[in-house]
Amino acid sequence: MYNVIIRAHVTEKATHLVERRNMYTFLVNKDSTKTDIRQAVEELWNVRVVSVKTVSRVGKPRRHKMRETTGPDTKKAIVVLHSEDRIAFF
Repeated sequence: MYNVIIRAHVTEKATHLVERRNMYTFLVNKDSTKTDIRQAVEELWNVRVVSVKTVSRVGKPRRHKMRETTGPDTKKAIVVLHSEDRIAFF
């Protein structure tokens, strides 16, 4: 479960989702599935997960002098919790 969730994704939009809709965002392993993410969140924070949405993002192309590279591909999970549950660190 520690290999599934990499870290919390804290931005202004993510903070707004936490306050208004009880939705939490995490950066997760690219190979993890929705059921893996659900089990990891439920075990780590002892909460009830209602649904999980995932977004796979392709790395941005970047240029430095004459060289072109791309950033890393990432996967983001948006987890909706039961209305009575909260995660304290947000």
